[in-house]
Amino acid sequence: MIASSKPPLFSFYLFGIMLIVLFLGPYVYTVSPYALGVDAILQAPSFSHILGTDRLGRDLLSRILQGGQVSIIIGVGSALVATGLGLIAGVIAGYVQGKTDKAFVISVDLFLTFPTFFLLLALASYMEASVLILVFIISITGWMTTARLIRAESFAITAKPFIKILRVARVHPLKILFKYYLPMLLPIFLVSFTFGVGGAILAESGLSYLGLGVTPPQMSWGSILSEGKEVLDVAWWISFFPGLCIFLVTFAMINISDYLQKLSNQQPKH
Repeated sequence: MIASSKPPLFSFYLFGIMLIVLFLGPYVYTVSPYALGVDAILQAPSFSHILGTDRLGRDLLSRILQGGQVSIIIGVGSALVATGLGLIAGVIAGYVQGKTDKAFVISVDLFLTFPTFFLLLALASYMEASVLILVFIISITGWMTTARLIRAESFAITAKPFIKILRVARVHPLKILFKYYLPMLLPIFLVSFTFGVGGAILAESGLSYLGLGVTPPQMSWGSILSEGKEVLDVAWWISFFPGLCIFLVTFAMINISDYLQKLSNQQPKH
């Protein structure tokens, strides 16, 4: 009997608390993230500005709350779309096989030919950045790993005797896929999704740090971090706090993903 893995409660609580703070915090902390403060430029953390202010005197805490919503939406949206695309492509390739599988392999190899981040930069530089565009760009560059894992598992499922019997009996493919494939592939989907959230937030932060992410007046943790790099020697807090938020969310999601992967490995293979 395999001992069950201990759930990373700290990571679950951390991510849950951050979601609550980010999306409900602005209703409690009502300072505008856009309000300029001529008399409060580059003010260090204090009672009047808990996390300090930026170069334009804007309250950093309110900007981190607002920017965090954008970063989380981009992260979750990109991971959901990428894992969804990977699931669909991988299942079709593993179920149909033949020429469809060959086309799948060629497509994945073409995407993997280019380094992911350089592909991100190339796409982002030719498109006007917005939340939806960034979700699209990050999704397009992040579906391949999930698709390959799903394809490999789908091949194993297709080879099972009961699947062969169902196909010979001319059971509708959609019924087979939804009733038998999806439950078996769900652990891979969840692991890829949770891991993808952290990766997507890091990708968005990297693009925003290079000036290719969300454009003002929108903000994200990455864009706030980028704004602070020019005054890092005199105002460390502008880059430190959004960087800390990125680290905490990524840390939590990686731990949750690792736990889900261990759970899926402990499940008996039918």
